Amino acid sequence: MAVNLEAPASLAPVAGTHWSTIGAAIKAPDRDDIAVLWLDAGTRTTGLFTRNAFAAAPVQIARRHLTATAPRALLVNSGNANAGTGLAGEQDGLKLCEQIADAAGLEAAEVLPFSTGVIGQRLPLSRMMPAVGQLSADRPDSGWLAAARAIMTTDTVPKGVSREIALGAGQRVRLTGIAKGSGMIRPDMATMLAFLATDADIPEADLHEALVVANQRSFNSITVDGDTSTNDAVTLSATGQSASLDASQPGWPAFVDALVEVMTELATAIVRDAEGATRFIRIAVAGAGDEAEARAVGFTVAQSPLFKTAAFAGDPNWGRILAAVGRAPIEALAIDRVDIALDDVAIVAGGQPRPDYIESEAAAVMARPEFTVHVDLGRGQAATTIYTSDLSYEYVRINAEYRS
Repeated sequence: MAVNLEAPASLAPVAGTHWSTIGAAIKAPDRDDIAVLWLDAGTRTTGLFTRNAFAAAPVQIARRHLTATAPRALLVNSGNANAGTGLAGEQDGLKLCEQIADAAGLEAAEVLPFSTGVIGQRLPLSRMMPAVGQLSADRPDSGWLAAARAIMTTDTVPKGVSREIALGAGQRVRLTGIAKGSGMIRPDMATMLAFLATDADIPEADLHEALVVANQRSFNSITVDGDTSTNDAVTLSATGQSASLDASQPGWPAFVDALVEVMTELATAIVRDAEGATRFIRIAVAGAGDEAEARAVGFTVAQSPLFKTAAFAGDPNWGRILAAVGRAPIEALAIDRVDIALDDVAIVAGGQPRPDYIESEAAAVMARPEFTVHVDLGRGQAATTIYTSDLSYEYVRINAEYRS
């Protein structure tokens, strides 16, 4: 049940890349569940990964390979996370990298593996190895949208965005990205899985800094259930097949803005497609002493089960918002400066209920599929927006039945 979210009709190809997909019945038959992003020689790739201490085997391998050489293939499978599988899981991941390398004429270190799905189970190599070998030998061009479908787990809609970016002087570059995720979402450095590519020629240091900046404003600003996955990863590749661009050039801000826009659209698509979601909610925090304070308050409200269940019911129980703000981990909060509103309905002013507050107006806001909770802390100029969803009966059912 996605909230105001539709699958993209198409996604633009990026020169120097193509996706190949195939099915290996990893969790279910009759669907593609393996995708490989092939990168032309000369492509620069940077990535961010989960901070979960139980980082999955593919995350550990991808980190090592990314520091060793420039990747030529990104291998992604859905249906099995290859997490919590110990040394055996790492050996399985390396075997798949070697299979691709042997079939495609690459070095194993030039392959980055990514997995998503059930934690604690070994990969079904007996089915995956032949499929990966066939895919790597043929390397069909399945397209970005097919890849977005292949990496889905509990997602109901494939998620992808393409942009053409004008840099000035008649120069244009292309940016396309896909993502998956709908549960176990509070990324903490990346999203569930996201892959982006541009045809621009960008130095590696600038590419990485752009990803860090955009990631903080997008994937690191969403939460569905407060759970950081063992497999979170986001990568950005620059193939160098169009305009040269770096942080010193006038066109750089336009590129970074577009990257933020694309990644925010992908990140909010994850929240709109959150497991069982019926509401898409923005927590807009202003008046904070710094961004860290704003984010602390935003995430405390966004992850409050009491607030999220009230949102599901359409119940304007604003005391749950007030209580969440009050327990956020910030020092010396002056409650007599705090204002709270739901969209344009003001509720709390100076830490007290407004005398003109009308609950039926707040209830009308909470009944909308999308609304914004505004919190002004009255202690500074910093602001941020956190994106979240409600918590429904369906979320519980999906996760209770996840392995069945």
